[in-house]
Parts: sequence; C-alpha cells; structure tokens
Amino acid sequence: MFRQVKSAIFWTLVYKFRRRLSIVVVLLSIVLLSQWIYSDIVEYLQLSQQLQYLTFLLPIKWLVILSNIGVSAYLVLTIFKPSKEEKKEIIKKIDEEKKTKDNKELSNREKEFLTKKLRNEAEILMDKDSKS
Repeated sequence: MFRQVKSAIFWTLVYKFRRRLSIVVVLLSIVLLSQWIYSDIVEYLQLSQQLQYLTFLLPIKWLVILSNIGVSAYLVLTIFKPSKEEKKEIIKKIDEEKKTKDNKELSNREKEFLTKKLRNEAEILMDKDSKS
C-alpha cells in the first residue's frame, strides 16, 4: 500500500515537472557527452601533431561541464518555487479574502457608508443655492 502511494506521488511529480526535468536530463547528458567528445578531440590533436590547441580545449570542456551542472542544480533547486504569475494569483486571492472578511465584520450602517457617494462642501452649497 505504501509503495503504491509513494509511486503515485513520484509519478505525479515527474508528470508535473516533466519539462524542467527533461531539461536537466539533457544538460547532464551534455556533460557526459562533452567528456566523450573531449577525449576524441584530444586523440585527434595528438595524431595530427597540433598540441598547441590542447591549452584551449581543457578550459572550454570544464566551462561546458560546470555551466551545465550549475544550470541543472538551479533548475532542480527551484523546482517547487512558485512562478511570478502564481505569486500574483496568491496575492489576489489574499486581497479578496481580506475584502470579504472586512465586509463581514461591518454592520449594515457601515456598509451603507461604504457605498454612499460622498459630497464635498462645494457640492452641498451648490445644492442649497439651487433649492432656494
């Protein structure tokens, strides 16, 4: 029973984050592939007697490896962090809940004042002049 629940949770997470996980898999496979390509290029340069290029090749290889591992780690570590759109939706829901909560706590008289049109002193004086 526990194995089934654990498996269901695992596959649900894999399905939910399939895009991000596929990017991580591709990046890590590039790391493995870069080692194979590096050894092939080193062998070619040794056979063709062009050893001066080996000084550039090693830093490039490690730059590719470390950058791919760094991006993969970032993607894995931020997998459960909500996006900006999700944050906006959460904030909007919280604001709506506050508004409904505030309205529930107000009496009928207070709610009436919320919807009542407020007039400034000039409008009151103009109304008095027009009535007389």
